[in-house]
Amino acid sequence: MSTPTLNARAERVRLILLDVDGVLTDGSVIMHADGSESKEFHIRDGAAIVWAIQSGLPVGLLSARTSLATSQRAAQLGIRIVSQGIGSKVTEFARIAAEQGLAEDEVAYMGDDLLDLGVLARAGLAAAPADGAPEVRAAAHWTSTLGGGRGAVREFIEVILRAQSRWDAIVKGFSA
Repeated sequence: MSTPTLNARAERVRLILLDVDGVLTDGSVIMHADGSESKEFHIRDGAAIVWAIQSGLPVGLLSARTSLATSQRAAQLGIRIVSQGIGSKVTEFARIAAEQGLAEDEVAYMGDDLLDLGVLARAGLAAAPADGAPEVRAAAHWTSTLGGGRGAVREFIEVILRAQSRWDAIVKGFSA
């Protein structure tokens, strides 16, 4: 996708939705003997999520799996839209957009696997991490140079914030 077209799509974004496993994480789930699980989250992805929210761009999570680790990470980052354990990501995506009073083309979405294809087809800005499934990367408007759980979300959010002229203010806040 050409840079002007990508920027036009990114300028329209009013909400960023993210898959969790394979996007905010590398897709690994560590199961402990007591039945609990662990996930690794990249700190720069988290920082970018906080900056987006602080600059007035909400971020939400859309996951087919339910995980306490996901709920805890969302709470740490101030993410208020958290949909887990959902049967249809497309239905939930449409519900969230409507609930937020947004057209679907005002919502950005990053997904990594076949479960995400339906949402990617509806999102105004569809993205994939570098290690997403080939079909997902082909369906995306933009693909990160980084893998899931390795900074792909940070890179995606930066693309959006730059297109919306919000990035320089964030950088300036740390430079002063």
